[in-house]
Amino acid sequence: MNKYKRAFVIVLDSLGIGAMPDSHKFGDDGVDTFGHILDQMGRLNIPNLRRLGMLNLHPAGTMEGVEEPIGRYLSVGEASNGKDTMTGHWEMMGIKTEKPFQTFTDTGFPPELIAELEKRCGKRVIGNKSASGTEIIEELGEEEIQTGAMIVYTSADSVLQICGNEETFDFDNLYRCCEIAREITLKDEWRVGRVIARPYVGKKKGEFKRTSNRHDYALKPTGPTVLNALKDAGLDVIGVGKINDIFCGEGITDTHRSTSSVHGMEQTIEICQEDFHGLCFVNLVDFDALWGHRRDVEGYGREIEKFDEKLGVLMEHLREDDLLILTADHGNDPTYKGTDHTREYVPLLAYSKNMAYGGPIEDQHTFAIIGATLAENFGVAMPEGTIGHSILDKLV
Repeated sequence: MNKYKRAFVIVLDSLGIGAMPDSHKFGDDGVDTFGHILDQMGRLNIPNLRRLGMLNLHPAGTMEGVEEPIGRYLSVGEASNGKDTMTGHWEMMGIKTEKPFQTFTDTGFPPELIAELEKRCGKRVIGNKSASGTEIIEELGEEEIQTGAMIVYTSADSVLQICGNEETFDFDNLYRCCEIAREITLKDEWRVGRVIARPYVGKKKGEFKRTSNRHDYALKPTGPTVLNALKDAGLDVIGVGKINDIFCGEGITDTHRSTSSVHGMEQTIEICQEDFHGLCFVNLVDFDALWGHRRDVEGYGREIEKFDEKLGVLMEHLREDDLLILTADHGNDPTYKGTDHTREYVPLLAYSKNMAYGGPIEDQHTFAIIGATLAENFGVAMPEGTIGHSILDKLV
């Protein structure tokens, strides 16, 4: 019989807690997303994270832990070679990535890639640089409309994004070009995690707006994950936020797209009030996308406070046989140079109303403990080729 009937794994996208021993190899000396936010802001209003043990695990600023935390807590290192969203989430579910996804933040895409994309799509490429999606549309939208070119850009993540005006670059053609880009970027030297179609509307600067018709073309995981094992065993695997995109739908039985991290938590609270048997897997991207990449310390801190408020509501609705796990997939220190992710340890906070006590657990060296713990709890075998070991016996 399952120890827990339902598990909620919530990823606070990019909330790292300090540099790993190999962080210097990634150009990330001395990074600490959560710690440096608190060092600059002094205090945050996060009573629920505090009582779960977040400040016991990582005191910072003027804040310290509580005397009797109700959660189990530990820091977790990443075994994979990378510091991006897909690598982190895939590792949580058992996949170790040895070859990191390619990023083109500093240089744009190579001329050979652009030439092949132009030839096969029949369109001239403009842009080809790292940029904010809203800013590059303002800069180049009028040229795209007038000349029939297509805007291609990237970011600090491993992505190739193509903008298309919905009135002059119809969906079928935009999606066709993205499918070509996905095929081209399967080459090892150009291998990006996602190709994204970014439709927008408007006729001139000041009027352009991106629409909700975005479509992601992600790489499938390199093998079966714990999500596949859970689904194959007849269990529910509910994705909230970017989870379905990150796993390219593999192992997901139901998906909920979120408009913000607050909305993602509201969706999770609603799901918590429904009956299901299995996993609710949540990604909250605003920490990373809105604040980390933009190096906005205060915005990041306030987002943590918004999350904490919704966390309190979720904890009230948890049932006796529910397990809650909070973690992150990498860092994105808003006090650090550049706009890239940072190679960091991540927190793992676990809580159930059935736990006898809270307190520390020995630190671990792979995110895959999450998937392995879920597999043991639900009585399914880890898929062949996956990594990870269970810490279920510590979550009592």
